[in-house]
Amino acid sequence: MALAIFDLDNTLLDGDSDYLWGRFLVAQGRVDGDSYERENHRFYEEYRRGQLDIQEFLAFSLKPLSEIPPPELAELHRRFMEQAIRPRITAPARELLARHRAEGDFLLIITATNRFITAPIAEELGVDDLLATDPEQIAGRYTGRVSGIPCFREGKVERLEQWLKQTGQNLADSWFYSDSRNDLPLLERVTRPVAVDPDETLADHAAARGWPIISLRESSGS
Repeated sequence: MALAIFDLDNTLLDGDSDYLWGRFLVAQGRVDGDSYERENHRFYEEYRRGQLDIQEFLAFSLKPLSEIPPPELAELHRRFMEQAIRPRITAPARELLARHRAEGDFLLIITATNRFITAPIAEELGVDDLLATDPEQIAGRYTGRVSGIPCFREGKVERLEQWLKQTGQNLADSWFYSDSRNDLPLLERVTRPVAVDPDETLADHAAARGWPIISLRESSGS
């Protein structure tokens, strides 16, 4: 049984769930519209350029979780899934997961996006486990702080190594699918790295290393 690891945003999803959640909060009037949209866009562009300060971003993105009561968060996320996420799960992404599942592989999503946003998405996709950035909770409410190591860049490698020790899994026969230069530290660790609709830096790196480059976008380009 192989370990098949998948990035989420712009890999299995045709879009970035963290960025989309921020835009959804703006549309729902749950944050200050203009300033939040501006900062949300700034952080997304910094991420795309490989320049994101993860701690600064998490202070920004986790704050609304601490300000909205849990029952309202649950209802917001239900609508978010319906309106913003399910339409962005492409048929090729579902087919890739299905192929690995049929081979008996263990399916793991590893993502920098926080667990509040991504756990329902991982459930929708039917994977076996999820590693994500964990928002701190006290007495059932989010604090706006992060718990443990953010699941980002080298932090993904650290979190995966912890998970491997806990589960007895290993990287001896492993895949990792990602779109982003930010995932190069983990792509270099697995047996079979695959670039998925990659950014320019990752595309160049994959071509130089002879890694497969694939697309999970719909054939129509939508």
